[in-house]
Amino acid sequence: MKNDSYTFNPPGYLKNRYLQTVLASNKIRTLGKNPMVKAEKEVILEAGNGIRLQGFLSRQTEKPCLGIVVLLHGWEGSARSAYILSTGKYLYRKGYSIFRLHYRDHGESHHLNEGVFFAIILDEVFNSVKQAAAMENNKPAFIVGFSLGGNFALRIARRCASEKIDNLKHIIAVSPGLNPAASTAVIDNNKLIRGYFLKKWKRSLAIKEKLFPDLYHFDDLLKAPSVRILTDLLLERYSNYGDTLEYLNGYRVTGDYLMDIPVPTTLIVSEDDPIIPIDDFHRLTLNEITDLIIHKYGGHNGFINSVPFSCWYEKKAFEIFSLNN
Repeated sequence: MKNDSYTFNPPGYLKNRYLQTVLASNKIRTLGKNPMVKAEKEVILEAGNGIRLQGFLSRQTEKPCLGIVVLLHGWEGSARSAYILSTGKYLYRKGYSIFRLHYRDHGESHHLNEGVFFAIILDEVFNSVKQAAAMENNKPAFIVGFSLGGNFALRIARRCASEKIDNLKHIIAVSPGLNPAASTAVIDNNKLIRGYFLKKWKRSLAIKEKLFPDLYHFDDLLKAPSVRILTDLLLERYSNYGDTLEYLNGYRVTGDYLMDIPVPTTLIVSEDDPIIPIDDFHRLTLNEITDLIIHKYGGHNGFINSVPFSCWYEKKAFEIFSLNN
């Protein structure tokens, strides 16, 4: 079911898509006390095939626990990204326990696994989310994923058709990447966005090389001028995948990919997203338990109503989750 909703209408000074995108990850959103962070405990999950993923569990201490929300960050983000901390804080204060997952080689988890991160790999993320969902005695569980985390969330939704997560009640994907090849091209065609992602990715690879100097030599990779070229080199030397386009298409979520998902799911996107092209969303074929909410404004992971604390999708998530309590 397509549900085009334009209820998010920020003031004029917040309608710029780049400002919305910058504010999504700006530390100003993390100001003030965060009881979720105060309550967090590190958890190392056995994700299958010897892979270990790091997460942070904040059990509810302020109110009776309504359930658990698993938060999935974007590419080269972390459990401490501003949009993760802000969303977690908001939902924690509403009565939910929060689990913030790190993918392989994100945050400060590079040391946990020898292999490098490839976004196409779903098993370890799915297995970790399934474990996290059961951490509050099978109370209702929810997923909120952002950007690449939204892509993971949608792939998890489809995986649930063959491997059920019993207490998973709803999935929300904010600014999810549907077509990685298209998004890579958009990133590389914008100098500022390309520079932002390359800086973060190269920093991550440098950490990996330092930890595993016998396995990785990234000297020329760290000189790559674009995300696409760096992807080409990494796949060629350190993976068994085919060419880059084949790899990127291996985790696209387009067309009728979501048609048979068994978990109620909401996609929240904006027409002015500077990273994720909107056209693929209009071409999705969705079932009756899937909502697509397209806003005119919001940028990428933004949807900020006022600086620094009011965010549309946080309130929407609580509204949706409340229907399961």
